[in-house]
Amino acid sequence: MGAAQTTDKSFRSTDTLFHTYSRFASNPNIPPKPTEEEKTTESQIQTLLEKRESLIEQLTNHLTTTPSALKQNNLTLHRSTLHEHTLTLSRLRSSISESRQRANLLSTVRSDISSYHSANPETAEADYMLDERSRLDRTHGVADSVLSQAYAVNEQFGVQREMLGNVQRRIVGAAGKVPGINGLIGRIGAKKRRDGFIMAGFVAFCMLVFLYFM
Repeated sequence: MGAAQTTDKSFRSTDTLFHTYSRFASNPNIPPKPTEEEKTTESQIQTLLEKRESLIEQLTNHLTTTPSALKQNNLTLHRSTLHEHTLTLSRLRSSISESRQRANLLSTVRSDISSYHSANPETAEADYMLDERSRLDRTHGVADSVLSQAYAVNEQFGVQREMLGNVQRRIVGAAGKVPGINGLIGRIGAKKRRDGFIMAGFVAFCMLVFLYFM
């Protein structure tokens, strides 16, 4: 029973250490060499897995002399969990190693480029000018696109104005062909002007009354 309790406690400790160890694999700025914390965490996980394997062997020997279905099920679960944690440690080790190799390779490439530019300042200046030319070309492309859209909108406005002008000319032409329509339009316009004069006079009267009683 004591071995089983120790194994359960070992499982919980391993889960906590795995959480810490996984952060090294996901670190975007992984250092070129393992830190002391990384090495310590990995060593602690390895030690716990070895202890758990030894405890599982003790439980297996214990069940040989005192069989128990419940304990056998627990032992099977412990073995499965130990196997999964062993695979997890191997996977995290590989992930950390690959991330470190990529970071070191990128650092080496950057260092080589920097050294090359330092030894060939003319090339570095030419690369800078090419980058600036590329940025200017992209800026000009955006400006050309905006101007093209503006010209298209302006052209649409011109087409719409032409259409409205044609409609207006057709209305005027049709009005001239219908007897009395011009007179009717004139009377409507005169009525509107008369109504405007009446409204203006009423507003002026109201203002005079308001000023008189102030």
